[in-house]
Amino acid sequence: MRRGLPALLLTALPLLPALPAAADSTLPPKAAPRAPEPLPGTGAPEQVMTTLYEAIDRLPIAAEHREGYDRRLYKHWNKGLNGSDGCNTRKEVILAEAVEAPQVGDRCALTGGSWLSKYDNVTVTDAARLDVDHFVPLAEVYDSEQTPWSPERREAYANDQDSPDTLIAVTAASNRSKADKDPAEWLPTDATYHCAYAATWVGTKLRWDLAADEAEREALLGLAEDCPTTVVAYEPAP
Repeated sequence: MRRGLPALLLTALPLLPALPAAADSTLPPKAAPRAPEPLPGTGAPEQVMTTLYEAIDRLPIAAEHREGYDRRLYKHWNKGLNGSDGCNTRKEVILAEAVEAPQVGDRCALTGGSWLSKYDNVTVTDAARLDVDHFVPLAEVYDSEQTPWSPERREAYANDQDSPDTLIAVTAASNRSKADKDPAEWLPTDATYHCAYAATWVGTKLRWDLAADEAEREALLGLAEDCPTTVVAYEPAP
């Protein structure tokens, strides 16, 4: 099952030339292979990698607008990547993030398995205790749309498995604690995950061309001070 490459590993930047071989210093250095270019006419989106500070600077700044929000505007869960497996997007995410794979029964009933909830560093051995969270909550997405999205784009976000970051399986308790809050209002209880949380939040907003408000930006910059080596990588959504 493909859900995309990890956000902190994506890159479209060419690798640095390889060092000369130690056995024969007279040989010229051999250039490392470049990342593959999109094929002409494919319209493949460019993968972007940058520092957390630079990524935050790329976020458009705008006031939030909640009026008119309805969760039903974002159709989920759909049939997922494999429409014939009986597993909807939610179940496919849970399966993809399993540390130990569960058994899959009729109608995608899951038995056994284990998961690590990154928000609170809790190991879960019962899939029923998991929520699949939209990393940037649906209400926050609505607040941050720069122009109103079409129903199709909202459904695409709500079921996005082409990035491993848009959706995440976590404990129901941590997801409900987070609710629709942004990083100015809520952070994971596991402080060791804060840098990755900030990078994933910013990368997801950049992937979907979403704005941030001033308080959110200031909170992200505060996190970036403690995350000088954190990299943000994302692929703009079609």
